[in-house]
Amino acid sequence: MLLYRPVGLKELELIYDSGFREFPPRLPIQPIFYPVLNFDYAAQIARDWNTKTSEFAGYVTKFEVEENYVAQFEPQLVGSSEHRELWIPAEDLEQFNAHIVGQITVDAAFFGAQFVGFVPDRFGLRGKTADEQFVALAATLDYSRFDFYSEVRANHKTVFLHFLYWRQKEFSPDELGGASKERVLEAIGEVCGMGEQTHSLPS
Repeated sequence: MLLYRPVGLKELELIYDSGFREFPPRLPIQPIFYPVLNFDYAAQIARDWNTKTSEFAGYVTKFEVEENYVAQFEPQLVGSSEHRELWIPAEDLEQFNAHIVGQITVDAAFFGAQFVGFVPDRFGLRGKTADEQFVALAATLDYSRFDFYSEVRANHKTVFLHFLYWRQKEFSPDELGGASKERVLEAIGEVCGMGEQTHSLPS
């Protein structure tokens, strides 16, 4: 069964740390894990709810779960006909993760005006916000393609978490020192092997 799950920045970071194989354990105040059955519902939550939290970001993840396992969970209707989700008890999440087929991917992302992003603690992007990181990468690409390659690889998690944000963000030529946003994004894609339709940025 194909499922979707709207997540915030921190949850996506933990999914990345798992190798895109599992969702993180629920917090004590989260007794239920709620994957949803269609993209539009997940996008609505990511856009209208997650972008208004302290992280100001909502991502739509997509994944497949083995049919014979997930059939035990009856879809729940929680609004209109498109608002269908599964209710997975928190104590069953580890087993649920074990029945995910392949990797979790990111299908869409939404960002609030106050989005700062994941701030890394090493190398050239250290201490920089998402906007500042892209400006720094543009300058590095113009200076040295090898240094650019090394920076992207060293801060792969940061680049993954922000790539869809950078695609949406409008940077002025002055901010990028005259560099082209498209050229920088294309260079990131070359380093990470990322295509237009694949947002899992394989390492």
